[in-house]
Amino acid sequence: MSKDKLYQALKERILVLDGAMGTMLQRYKFTEEDFRGERFKDWPSPVQGNNDMLSITQPEAIANVHASYFAAGADIVETNTFSGTTIAMADYGMQEFVYELNYESAKIARKVAQEFTEKQPDKPRFVAGAMGPTNKTASMSPDVNDPGFRAISFDELRIAYKQQAEALLDGGVDILLVETIFDTLNAKAALFAIEEVKDERGIEVPVMVSGTITDASGRTLSGQTAEAFLISIGHMPLLSVGFNCALGANQLTPYLEVVSSKSDFAISAYPNAGLPNAFGEYDETAEEMAAQIKTYLDKQLINIVGGCCGTTPEHIKAIADLVKDYKPRPLPALEQTAAL
Repeated sequence: MSKDKLYQALKERILVLDGAMGTMLQRYKFTEEDFRGERFKDWPSPVQGNNDMLSITQPEAIANVHASYFAAGADIVETNTFSGTTIAMADYGMQEFVYELNYESAKIARKVAQEFTEKQPDKPRFVAGAMGPTNKTASMSPDVNDPGFRAISFDELRIAYKQQAEALLDGGVDILLVETIFDTLNAKAALFAIEEVKDERGIEVPVMVSGTITDASGRTLSGQTAEAFLISIGHMPLLSVGFNCALGANQLTPYLEVVSSKSDFAISAYPNAGLPNAFGEYDETAEEMAAQIKTYLDKQLINIVGGCCGTTPEHIKAIADLVKDYKPRPLPALEQTAAL
């Protein structure tokens, strides 16, 4: 899909991102055997919960989730690669499959996007390669007794993210999405890796960056305010910046106001379906969530909107139906970006 079509769509309307992959996969109630499939039936350690590997062992389920979000009105779906780095896959001892799982995940999403675009050429569908935060942080020590200790280095992160970015691009993604950022140094490693890939291949790739405000303090886990986060990554050539996860739509509003007022990038938001209940589940209905997102639209804060934890195609349909009647936040910088 051409980059020009993406920029054109962003100028014309608010784009809708998909909802949660994990929430949808839970509905399948996959067993350990389902996760393993034929390919990993003799794998020495448990693999249940390794959702990214389902792109290899249960590709039809992944394709169906993407299709359900596109059918609900999404313009962009994210690949099933949130934990698709050697760093995160080390939990399962499956580092050797990282390239394959990213490549296959991208191919699945690309095929579904193509089918929907062919059916509705005036609403092209896009694929964002999801690059999650990993389970290690470069800015903070995991050991309270040794504050100077780091479980991972910038260079280790850069190498892991570079492998992921290459596989996602080879599989056909339109966008790279560095998401759920709780440690900006990790994100910088990902962005550095993406720039390396772009230079080596002589290509331009739209890049979305989405941080996570972890609680009512209004800061990321590594201690940055929304504005500090924006300043830390604002020197990069980005398509969009925004926030996802951790908070519901209402709680996210003040932080979107900050980045929207101080950035020329497109602004994205994909909050959770409210805050989790005592059982870690999300109760906010599609209508309740859409009613809160209306505030973003009334204030012209966003260009891209979707859902994170607890959201389903029902939530995305309610959001897609809502945004149709609103103009996107103005984007003076988009002309310059498109001309690069």
